[in-house]
Amino acid sequence: MFVPEHYRTEDQRWPVRIVQDNPLALLMSNREGQPPYASHVPVIVLPRQREELERTGRWQGAVLHGHMNRANPHWKSLTDGQPAGLVFQGPAGYVSPSLYDTTPAAPTWNFTAVHVQGRLRLVEDEEATLGVVSATAGQLEERFGEQWSMDSSVGYFRQLLPGVGAFELHVEECDAMFKLSQEKEHDVRHAVMDWCARSPRGRSNDLATVMCDYYRAAVSRPS
Repeated sequence: MFVPEHYRTEDQRWPVRIVQDNPLALLMSNREGQPPYASHVPVIVLPRQREELERTGRWQGAVLHGHMNRANPHWKSLTDGQPAGLVFQGPAGYVSPSLYDTTPAAPTWNFTAVHVQGRLRLVEDEEATLGVVSATAGQLEERFGEQWSMDSSVGYFRQLLPGVGAFELHVEECDAMFKLSQEKEHDVRHAVMDWCARSPRGRSNDLATVMCDYYRAAVSRPS
């Protein structure tokens, strides 16, 4: 992914946050002579790996865990060691030129995204597949659910395993882009945040939260 320098972040917690908060990733892999496969799949970072990423910012060598339906032709095409990519799309929203209070002006689209590239390892062991499914359910329930306990459903999970294909992506490269009006003046950035916070459209409210947290962290970070 092409990332202009002013849209990069030095705070390594930010790419991790986008991955954690937006776990429905787009898995992409090539197929000969045809457009690439692309499937939406849940992907998680295990807690110990997350702590290491936030501390070091070193994505190379990290491992992400995901799973998909074995009936998907995409799964049937995958092989161990195959190059693949994951795209995590964070909050995004339209920015109207009316906020700039100047003319001429042009509209834009603020967004956050993380692209991860690496090589796949297919999980063939049934218990290891159950581990990926259980870890995914537990992590997503904790972050987005109502603290439902899976304890009474593990048997049901086992019944589903023949149809589940689990995988690991061993990361070789990670690009993160945070296009959050960095090129604009302070007052304009705050106008964009306020406008997004009030907007009922799309994920503008989430974008406002990310912008607010991003700039607050930038101000508090030691120089």
